[in-house]
Amino acid sequence: MSRPTPAFTPSLEVSGLAYAYPDGHQALFGVDLTVERGERVALLGPNGAGKTTLVLHLNGILDAGAGTVRVAGLPVAKRNLAEIRRRVGIVFQDPDDQLFMPTVREDVAFGPAASGLRGPDLEERVREALERVGMEEYANRPPHHLSFGQRRRVAVATVLAMEPEILVLDEPSSNLDPASRRELADILRSLDVTVLMVTHDLPYALELCPRAVILSEGVIAADDRTQDLLGDEELMRAHRLELPFGFDPRSVTMGA
Repeated sequence: MSRPTPAFTPSLEVSGLAYAYPDGHQALFGVDLTVERGERVALLGPNGAGKTTLVLHLNGILDAGAGTVRVAGLPVAKRNLAEIRRRVGIVFQDPDDQLFMPTVREDVAFGPAASGLRGPDLEERVREALERVGMEEYANRPPHHLSFGQRRRVAVATVLAMEPEILVLDEPSSNLDPASRRELADILRSLDVTVLMVTHDLPYALELCPRAVILSEGVIAADDRTQDLLGDEELMRAHRLELPFGFDPRSVTMGA
């Protein structure tokens, strides 16, 4: 497939990444993946494929057993971890794993404040992050008073406040009602950051990500236009991926 013409250093470069857990289980067998700046890419695959293991290498939670990972040209290594963790923002599947302060504003301010931002600059950073997810009017509300969909949007804001290079989303559509699902999709389409979306929700991947990668048994099994991958019935079957009954990916008009 054609790729965007690189105008900058790619947001993400993974080369020959292999990893075995201490118990000997080999989770990754040499993953190669490049994501250009501004791309939205869906990371698909069955349970146990290695998706979580790959994501945990992106901000240095796991150290590569072999191979390299670079974020905006910066190697993911101990000497760079503070900067890497600012550049790679992970939004967890459960927003309650991410929100722990008394108010929405304090949750969004926590990361930038910990990085040394203070005063009017901090307030402006928080305001902008909440505005981008449509939650500015809830700044003084306790997160536990919000709906699940609103808490997920606040979780996205906590990451955006760090001005990341890459936004990694773990099952972003899970447990959302249809309206919240649409609202989050609109927000994600409007963001000017690179997005890597880990999901089993294949229609959502098709709606939001022009490109998809299938990770299966620790290797990249396919990398192409999302519409083409989801329309390949043999490929889908081989990697235990299933579309909802009656859903035809060819009938969906792809957005940018």
